[in-house]
Amino acid sequence: MNFQTDQEEFWAGTFGDEYIQRNRSAEYLASNIHFFAKALHRITPPSSILEFGANVGMNLKAIQQLYPSAQLHGIEINQSAATELASLLGSDHVYHGSIFDFPTSKKVDLTLIKGVLIHIHPDKLGTVYEKLYECSHRYILIGEYYNPSPVSISYRGHSDRLYKRDFAGEMLERYSDLRLLDYGFAYRRDPAFPQDDITWFLLEKKI
Repeated sequence: MNFQTDQEEFWAGTFGDEYIQRNRSAEYLASNIHFFAKALHRITPPSSILEFGANVGMNLKAIQQLYPSAQLHGIEINQSAATELASLLGSDHVYHGSIFDFPTSKKVDLTLIKGVLIHIHPDKLGTVYEKLYECSHRYILIGEYYNPSPVSISYRGHSDRLYKRDFAGEMLERYSDLRLLDYGFAYRRDPAFPQDDITWFLLEKKI
Protein backbone atom coordinates (compact mmCIF):
# COMPACT_ATOMS: atom_id res chain seq x y z
CA MET A 1 0.00 0.00 0.00
CA ASN A 2 1.33 3.43 -0.92
CA PHE A 3 0.90 6.03 1.83
CA GLN A 4 0.35 9.72 1.18
CA THR A 5 1.18 10.82 4.73
CA ASP A 6 3.29 9.70 7.70
CA GLN A 7 0.10 9.43 9.73
CA GLU A 8 -1.29 6.72 7.44
CA GLU A 9 1.87 4.65 7.74
CA PHE A 10 1.76 5.10 11.53
CA TRP A 11 -1.75 3.64 11.86
CA ALA A 12 -1.24 0.91 9.27
CA GLY A 13 1.76 -0.45 11.18
CA THR A 14 2.66 -1.70 14.63
CA PHE A 15 1.09 1.21 16.52
CA GLY A 16 -2.22 0.50 14.83
CA ASP A 17 -1.94 -3.18 15.80
CA GLU A 18 -1.38 -2.21 19.44
CA TYR A 19 -4.37 0.15 19.35
CA ILE A 20 -6.64 -2.80 18.56
CA GLN A 21 -5.83 -4.47 21.88
CA ARG A 22 -6.52 -1.32 23.90
CA ASN A 23 -10.07 -0.80 22.63
CA ARG A 24 -12.11 -3.99 22.64
CA SER A 25 -13.56 -4.37 26.16
CA ALA A 26 -17.20 -5.03 27.00
CA GLU A 27 -17.23 -1.80 29.02
CA TYR A 28 -16.09 0.17 25.98
CA LEU A 29 -18.87 -1.41 23.90
CA ALA A 30 -21.44 -0.43 26.53
CA SER A 31 -20.15 3.14 26.57
CA ASN A 32 -20.39 3.23 22.78
CA ILE A 33 -23.99 2.04 22.80
CA HIS A 34 -24.83 4.85 25.22
CA PHE A 35 -22.84 7.34 23.11
CA PHE A 36 -24.56 6.54 19.82
CA ALA A 37 -28.02 6.29 21.37
CA LYS A 38 -27.60 9.90 22.47
CA ALA A 39 -25.81 11.20 19.37
CA LEU A 40 -28.23 9.66 16.89
CA HIS A 41 -31.56 9.95 18.71
CA ARG A 42 -32.81 12.71 16.38
CA ILE A 43 -32.27 10.91 13.08
CA THR A 44 -34.63 8.81 11.01
CA PRO A 45 -33.40 5.22 11.44
CA PRO A 46 -30.79 4.70 8.71
CA SER A 47 -30.82 1.73 6.36
CA SER A 48 -27.09 2.04 5.61
CA ILE A 49 -24.07 3.36 7.53
CA LEU A 50 -20.43 3.84 6.55
CA GLU A 51 -17.72 4.38 9.16
CA PHE A 52 -14.44 6.03 8.19
CA GLY A 53 -11.61 4.44 10.17
CA ALA A 54 -13.70 1.63 11.64
CA ASN A 55 -10.84 -0.36 13.22
CA VAL A 56 -12.24 -3.71 14.48
CA GLY A 57 -15.81 -2.41 14.56
CA MET A 58 -16.44 -1.41 18.17
CA ASN A 59 -18.49 1.59 17.02
CA LEU A 60 -20.39 -0.44 14.43
CA LYS A 61 -21.09 -3.21 16.97
CA ALA A 62 -22.76 -0.60 19.17
CA ILE A 63 -24.72 0.87 16.28
CA GLN A 64 -25.82 -2.63 15.29
CA GLN A 65 -27.56 -2.91 18.67
CA LEU A 66 -29.49 0.29 17.93
CA TYR A 67 -30.23 -0.33 14.24
CA PRO A 68 -30.09 -4.12 13.76
CA SER A 69 -31.49 -4.00 10.21
CA ALA A 70 -29.05 -1.34 8.94
CA GLN A 71 -26.42 -2.35 6.39
CA LEU A 72 -23.01 -1.54 7.88
CA HIS A 73 -19.81 -0.70 6.01
CA GLY A 74 -16.33 0.26 7.19
CA ILE A 75 -13.07 1.72 5.87
CA GLU A 76 -9.89 0.61 7.65
CA ILE A 77 -6.20 1.09 6.80
CA ASN A 78 -4.72 -1.43 9.25
CA GLN A 79 -4.61 -4.98 7.88
CA SER A 80 -5.16 -6.75 11.22
CA ALA A 81 -8.11 -4.53 12.08
CA ALA A 82 -9.61 -4.84 8.58
CA THR A 83 -9.45 -8.63 8.78
CA GLU A 84 -11.32 -8.66 12.09
CA LEU A 85 -13.79 -6.09 10.79
CA ALA A 86 -14.51 -8.32 7.78
CA SER A 87 -15.39 -11.18 10.12
CA LEU A 88 -18.02 -8.89 11.66
CA LEU A 89 -19.45 -7.20 8.57
CA GLY A 90 -18.46 -9.51 5.73
CA SER A 91 -15.56 -8.83 3.39
CA ASP A 92 -17.79 -7.13 0.80
CA HIS A 93 -18.62 -4.46 3.38
CA VAL A 94 -15.02 -3.61 4.31
CA TYR A 95 -12.65 -1.40 2.35
CA HIS A 96 -9.06 -2.12 3.38
CA GLY A 97 -7.12 0.97 2.43
CA SER A 98 -6.76 4.69 2.91
CA ILE A 99 -9.73 6.98 3.38
CA PHE A 100 -8.08 9.21 0.78
CA ASP A 101 -8.52 6.51 -1.86
CA PHE A 102 -12.09 5.50 -1.03
CA PRO A 103 -14.46 6.10 -3.96
CA THR A 104 -17.27 8.57 -3.35
CA SER A 105 -19.60 6.50 -5.53
CA LYS A 106 -20.59 4.63 -2.36
CA LYS A 107 -23.75 6.24 -0.93
CA VAL A 108 -25.27 5.60 2.52
CA ASP A 109 -27.80 7.27 4.81
CA LEU A 110 -25.21 8.07 7.48
CA THR A 111 -21.46 8.59 7.31
CA LEU A 112 -19.61 8.40 10.59
CA ILE A 113 -16.13 9.30 11.81
CA LYS A 114 -15.08 9.08 15.47
CA GLY A 115 -11.57 9.67 16.79
CA VAL A 116 -10.05 9.65 13.31
CA LEU A 117 -10.05 13.23 11.99
CA ILE A 118 -7.76 14.15 14.88
CA HIS A 119 -5.12 11.86 13.34
CA ILE A 120 -5.44 13.14 9.74
CA HIS A 121 -2.71 15.48 8.47
CA PRO A 122 -4.27 18.96 8.24
CA ASP A 123 -3.36 19.25 4.55
CA LYS A 124 -5.56 16.22 3.81
CA LEU A 125 -8.63 17.16 5.85
CA GLY A 126 -10.38 18.63 2.82
CA THR A 127 -10.22 15.26 1.09
CA VAL A 128 -11.82 13.50 4.07
CA TYR A 129 -14.50 16.18 4.42
CA GLU A 130 -15.38 15.70 0.77
CA LYS A 131 -15.73 11.95 1.13
CA LEU A 132 -17.82 12.21 4.31
CA TYR A 133 -20.11 14.63 2.49
CA GLU A 134 -20.31 12.94 -0.91
CA CYS A 135 -20.93 9.45 0.48
CA SER A 136 -23.82 10.60 2.66
CA HIS A 137 -27.40 10.79 1.45
CA ARG A 138 -28.46 12.71 4.55
CA TYR A 139 -26.55 12.50 7.85
CA ILE A 140 -22.92 12.95 8.96
CA LEU A 141 -21.78 12.22 12.53
CA ILE A 142 -18.41 13.59 13.66
CA GLY A 143 -17.00 12.67 17.09
CA GLU A 144 -13.56 14.16 17.79
CA TYR A 145 -11.47 16.27 20.17
CA TYR A 146 -12.67 19.86 19.78
CA ASN A 147 -10.71 23.11 19.84
CA PRO A 148 -11.93 26.44 18.43
CA SER A 149 -8.62 26.95 16.62
CA PRO A 150 -6.26 24.32 15.15
CA VAL A 151 -3.61 22.92 17.51
CA SER A 152 -1.19 19.98 17.38
CA ILE A 153 -0.43 18.05 20.57
CA SER A 154 1.76 15.09 21.48
CA TYR A 155 0.09 11.69 21.21
CA ARG A 156 1.56 8.88 23.33
CA GLY A 157 5.02 10.38 22.91
CA HIS A 158 4.66 11.00 19.17
CA SER A 159 4.57 14.45 17.57
CA ASP A 160 2.43 15.40 14.55
CA ARG A 161 0.04 12.54 15.20
CA LEU A 162 -2.87 14.33 16.88
CA TYR A 163 -4.61 17.55 15.92
CA LYS A 164 -7.57 19.32 17.50
CA ARG A 165 -9.78 21.86 15.75
CA ASP A 166 -13.41 22.66 14.88
CA PHE A 167 -13.89 19.90 12.30
CA ALA A 168 -17.69 20.20 12.13
CA GLY A 169 -17.51 23.99 11.85
CA GLU A 170 -15.17 23.67 8.90
CA MET A 171 -17.59 21.31 7.18
CA LEU A 172 -20.52 23.66 7.81
CA GLU A 173 -18.53 26.48 6.23
CA ARG A 174 -17.50 24.32 3.29
CA TYR A 175 -20.95 22.96 2.41
CA SER A 176 -23.83 25.44 2.42
CA ASP A 177 -26.52 22.75 2.37
CA LEU A 178 -25.38 21.24 5.68
CA ARG A 179 -27.04 22.20 8.95
CA LEU A 180 -26.22 21.39 12.55
CA LEU A 181 -28.90 19.02 13.80
CA ASP A 182 -27.47 18.24 17.25
CA TYR A 183 -24.24 18.21 19.27
CA GLY A 184 -22.92 17.17 22.66
CA PHE A 185 -19.99 16.10 24.80
CA ALA A 186 -18.96 12.76 26.30
CA TYR A 187 -16.68 12.99 29.34
CA ARG A 188 -13.88 10.59 30.30
CA ARG A 189 -14.92 10.84 33.98
CA ASP A 190 -18.52 9.79 33.40
CA PRO A 191 -19.08 7.24 36.18
CA ALA A 192 -21.27 4.97 34.05
CA PHE A 193 -20.39 5.39 30.37
CA PRO A 194 -17.04 7.18 29.93
CA GLN A 195 -15.69 8.27 26.56
CA ASP A 196 -12.43 9.97 25.70
CA ASP A 197 -13.59 13.61 26.03
CA ILE A 198 -15.29 13.47 22.65
CA THR A 199 -17.35 16.35 21.31
CA TRP A 200 -19.84 15.12 18.74
CA PHE A 201 -21.71 16.93 16.00
CA LEU A 202 -24.62 15.57 13.98
CA LEU A 203 -24.94 17.25 10.60
CA GLU A 204 -27.77 16.91 8.11
CA LYS A 205 -28.05 17.74 4.45
CA LYS A 206 -30.97 20.09 3.82
CA ILE A 207 -33.61 18.18 1.88
